[in-house]
This record gives sequence, C-alpha cells and structure tokens, in this order.
Amino acid sequence: MKKGRVFSGARPTGQQHIGNYLGAIQNYVALQDEYECVYCIVDIHALTTLDDTHLLQANIREMALDWLAAGIDPERSIMFVQSHVPEITELFTYMGMITPMGWLTRVPTFKEKVRMHPDNVNYGLLGYPVLMASDIILYKADTVPVGEDQLPHLELTREIVRRFTSIFGEVFPEPKAKLTEIPLIIGLDGANKMSKSLDNQIDIAATPEETIKRVSTAYTDPTRIRRSDPGHPDTCNVYTLHGAFTKIIAPDKYAPIEEACKKAEVGCVACKKLLGESINEYLRPFREKRAEITGRKSYLEEVLADGARRASAIAKETLHEVKEKMGLA
Repeated sequence: MKKGRVFSGARPTGQQHIGNYLGAIQNYVALQDEYECVYCIVDIHALTTLDDTHLLQANIREMALDWLAAGIDPERSIMFVQSHVPEITELFTYMGMITPMGWLTRVPTFKEKVRMHPDNVNYGLLGYPVLMASDIILYKADTVPVGEDQLPHLELTREIVRRFTSIFGEVFPEPKAKLTEIPLIIGLDGANKMSKSLDNQIDIAATPEETIKRVSTAYTDPTRIRRSDPGHPDTCNVYTLHGAFTKIIAPDKYAPIEEACKKAEVGCVACKKLLGESINEYLRPFREKRAEITGRKSYLEEVLADGARRASAIAKETLHEVKEKMGLA
C-alpha cells in the first residue's frame, strides 16, 4: 500500500541539466515506488517573472520529455501542466481571500525576487506562495519533497490550511515535508550553482559530443598552474562530479583519481575527458529512451492530456468541497 500522496512542481525551463537531475528528478522517480505521485509543470508560476513567453510551450515540452525519459511513469504517476487544470486559479482566488498580506511580504523568496526583478514587482509575484499552496492542497497532497531551505515555504502552506480549517472547517490535510538531501551542484564555472541563466550547465539531453565539449570548459583547481603541479581534488568541482558519475559507471577508474591528482600523475585535461565519458555512459539509457519517446507521434501530448484529466478529477472534487464550506455552493 502506498504511503500517501506526493505533490511536486517545477517551472518549465526547457531541457534539464545534471543539477536538475541529481537534485530533483532522480528523487521524483524514486518516490513513485512508495507514494501516489502528482508531478506538475507549473507554467502559471513561470509568468510571475517571465517577460517573453514565446519559448514557454517549447520549454514545457522539453521538460516533460526529460521527466519521462528519466523514469517518471505516467501509468503510476499523474504528470500534467498546471494551466491545463483551470481549477487551480479558482482555488488560488479563494485562498487569497484568507491569506494575510503580512504572511506574504515576509517570505524570503519574495524579497529576493524583488531584488532580481525590480521593474516587475507584480501581484502574482507577491501571491506566488498562495498559488504554490493551492497547487499542493488542490490535490490533497499530504507529502511534499523539499530541501531544508524550502521548509519555510511549506510551513506557509500549512498556515494557510490551518487558517482555512479554523474559519470554514476541514477539507485539506496539512502537508508534511519529506526532507530530501538536495545536493548543491556547482556549474562549469566552478563557483555558482548550475544554472541555464549563467550558461554553466550540462544538459542531460545534450549529445555525447556536446557533453564532452562542455565538460572540457569546466573550471578546475585554481591553484594548479602547471601539469606538474599537484592537484587538490577536495576543492575541484570536476572531482565532485566524478563522484556522481564515474564512481557509479566506472568505480575502478574513479578510485585512483584522487591520489593520481594529488601526485600530479593525471592532468586536468585527462580528468575532464574521463568525466565527459562517464557522464555520457551514465546518461546513455536516458538519451536512448528520450529519442524513442520523441519518435512516438503524439505520445507526449497524450500523456499530458491524460495527466490533466486525472488531475482535474481530483481538483473538481476538492473545489466542490471548498465551495460548500465557504458558502459558495
């Protein structure tokens, strides 16, 4: 018997990179064994900070392809696009009526977004946490996978649920956190979190040639000037990535890297070449499956339509209960 219902959503950013894969997608796939999972591509959320929407549909498609190829199973999970279930905007409106303004202005991410987008501080940006809470409770999810840094956001959802319950009565479970260890994957610049906006990422759907080329640009040990200088793998991001890929694909090659680097027996060029090969071998089954899914005419559209249909069935029931409790039906 499954433990409960998980909800998780992600903004459509197009093809996913290895930071997304190691930090979230792997966990999405694993949770299917224990929970009833609802996975949502949150395109409405994306509008809060998106000025140009001409790539939005393409980004949704690329993300969905990556999720399916990575192992999200539409037979076991509900996978859909947020705006395809319009009940979300209705519930968002109702929850906005009971959420104090002070709760929203104190959210750390709101202050961060204001700094990042000073010319686009809109109502949707302020109400982002209410929309996020509505996503979770519309499907009566009782479990939300989060890292420790996201706990304050989930607590706000719990506060909204408690407030609704105290005023109108019980409809929603208070979602609990399922703490996940979300590794911080540093990008090819060796300094910042892997991110498309910084162009320091390796896309999981990249070709083997593109992957090798991207890895070859990776920033390595800044103290190692010459090939003969001993390296410091404990501070080198390339060595960290070896731990995520080479250690699994070729443990016999991974084991000697640390000592060989420290003794200057292997240079950074060779080290990066091995990493590129390891990433390609690790992602080979994913890339083959992605190509197969891409070649199946209308399959992706059918998956997303079926996911929206199943999500909508839950959403309609929840919304009926909410409207009755609020005196709207």
